[in-house]
Amino acid sequence: MAITAQQVKELRDRTGAGMMDCKKALTESNGDFEKAIEILRKKGAAVAAKRAERSANEGMIITKISEDNKFGVIAELNCETDFVAKSDDFVSFGNAIIEIIYQNKPTNVDELLNLSINGVKLSDGLNDIVGKIGEKIEISRFKIFESANGSLMDYIHHGSKLGVMVKADNLPSEKQKDFAIILKDIAMQIAAMKPICVSREDVPKEVIEKEMEIYKEIALKEGKPANVVEKIAQGRMEKFYEEACLLEQPYVKDNAKTVTQLLDEFNKQNSINTKIDCFLRYHVSDEQKN
Repeated sequence: MAITAQQVKELRDRTGAGMMDCKKALTESNGDFEKAIEILRKKGAAVAAKRAERSANEGMIITKISEDNKFGVIAELNCETDFVAKSDDFVSFGNAIIEIIYQNKPTNVDELLNLSINGVKLSDGLNDIVGKIGEKIEISRFKIFESANGSLMDYIHHGSKLGVMVKADNLPSEKQKDFAIILKDIAMQIAAMKPICVSREDVPKEVIEKEMEIYKEIALKEGKPANVVEKIAQGRMEKFYEEACLLEQPYVKDNAKTVTQLLDEFNKQNSINTKIDCFLRYHVSDEQKN
């Protein structure tokens, strides 16, 4: 049977697929719209398989936090090009992803892909959008945060390529609003200054050992006596902690004080003991996904 331009347009409106793909699907299905949609969905799976080996180094970071700031989610959705990362279809899919994580609390990406959006399995929805856009798209990582006795804060940098989630504990509910301004500043600090952990006690042992080894080698190459190399390396580790540990970094809005001093001032003024428990910083160009 002959396929009309109106039929092609209607299928395109329903699926978002390309005009030629819609015409081919309708021709193959003899004008049966449901079969044509199924053909297009299978084509999406085929495109996804073809694209699986390609690199998806662009994308967006998405966050969502509950109104009481006790529950939050941060996720990364990737694609191949910045053009697609800015498209309405990609952004809408990212917003749907964060919502389904927020509502269902999956423990990993595989579990997430087995959940459904509006009756459609998420893995099928992913194949559909891959078929429609024609690029590799993947949900690379996400993290769920909960704070029973504190507060969460997020920050998404302009362009949605960089996002932060930070958790404060020991924060009385009546002080949550007052602390929100500081917590937002700390989230922005994490985005800008790239700390690797909250405090020096959190630095992994292997990182400390590696840094010490490097500093000792540098000292020896500088001709420093062997008996003082250890001390020199320890001194340089202090500089490392200042850069790598959030609490020891100079506060970005007033580098005369550290983040620790900023927190101490707030705690003293309010007779409380609020602490930064943990944070996560996602950037779409991160080489290692955690």
